This record gives sequence, structure tokens and C-alpha cells, in this order.
Amino acid sequence: MTQEIPLGKTKEEIKTREQIIIDFYAQWIAAHPDKKVLNAALGKYICVKFLSINETYEKAARSYESTMAVFRLTEILQNAALIEVLPAKRNTRNQKQFEKLLVMQYENIKLTVGLQRSNQDLVQYCITVPRVPVQTKPSSHK
Repeated sequence: MTQEIPLGKTKEEIKTREQIIIDFYAQWIAAHPDKKVLNAALGKYICVKFLSINETYEKAARSYESTMAVFRLTEILQNAALIEVLPAKRNTRNQKQFEKLLVMQYENIKLTVGLQRSNQDLVQYCITVPRVPVQTKPSSHK
């Protein structure tokens, strides 16, 4: 990464981080032409699609920490563990195509994955570093 990543919250700094994320995804896709990574916890592939890039750059560019997390995409996709399953929001444009959302976590990074309604693909939806860490739900089985 030769470009300096801005730390602030100005409109210009967010725009710069958005472009850095878009550029990173272009390089990642060139290195991963099948656009998918096997997740160890799920035992299934998580795909990276156009929606993945859009949703992630719109959300992750809001903070320096989330932008930095995107650079660990392969590691996150491989190693994130399932925290909870949520229904997709039917009235949200980017979530309409999903049956449900899988909230996953790797270290302090939140990975949201959508189960695509049409073909049952798992699609990387968004990567962020929440201000408040994702809480693991207590196990219901003893």
C-alpha cells in the first residue's frame, strides 16, 4: 500500500478511504479470480460479489479501523466464526436478495455474510470494526 490512509472523518478523507477500498478489492479479485474463500467455521465458501464491494466501501470507509480491516479480507473470510443469524431486512435494497444474514467475527472485526435467496451462495456483505465489540451470544446447549 503506497497511498497514505487518512485517519479523520472529513468528507474528503472518507472519499479517499472509499477509493482505497475499491482499489484493494480490484487487486484482491485479480489475485482471486474465483472470488471466493473457504470459511473454516462454516465449512463453506464465502463469495465476494459486486454488492460486497459496494456495501463494504460505503460502511468501512467511515472509519480508519474498518478501512484497515478490509486489507485482511482473505484472513477474515477464512477464519471468522459465526456469532448469530439474523433475518434479512426485506425493505432494505441491498438485503432484499438474502434469506438471512450471518453475523461473524474475527478478532475485533465484524463480518456480515448474506445467504442469497436465489442460489444459496454465501456472500460477503460487509466488514467493519464496531466501536463496541460484537458480543458472543451465550450458548443455549449445556
